[in-house]
Amino acid sequence: MALDNLQPAAGSSKNTKRVGRGQGSGMGKTSTRGQKGQKSRSGYKIKRNFEGGQQPLARRLPKVGFFSRVTKPYSINVDKVKQVAELSEITLETIKSVYKLSKSVTKVKLVGSTAKDLASKIKDENITTTGK
Repeated sequence: MALDNLQPAAGSSKNTKRVGRGQGSGMGKTSTRGQKGQKSRSGYKIKRNFEGGQQPLARRLPKVGFFSRVTKPYSINVDKVKQVAELSEITLETIKSVYKLSKSVTKVKLVGSTAKDLASKIKDENITTTGK
């Protein structure tokens, strides 16, 4: 077996339909387009969601949904995750060393009853706490 003599499995591929190649082919003359009308002419093209003049489905249904491009911070509850509360200084790198975060996380919000006490330890502008 070599790359130059590979063939598809039997029955897995079909020959393309060759239209307009004479009457003997069974697909000559009108070339499977029928007799007259817009669809039989050359250059005929129908718009993508055209439904014969009926109001298209995309316009019948109400608009729904919204995708905000504002990145929301990843919340960490410091009452449950004690390792974050015990850090001497809190930056994104130190949080990632004790708590598993995705690479895509760029902002962190510390929540919980003891979160505002940690405000003095925070050394990164991408980390915030609840309360003042």
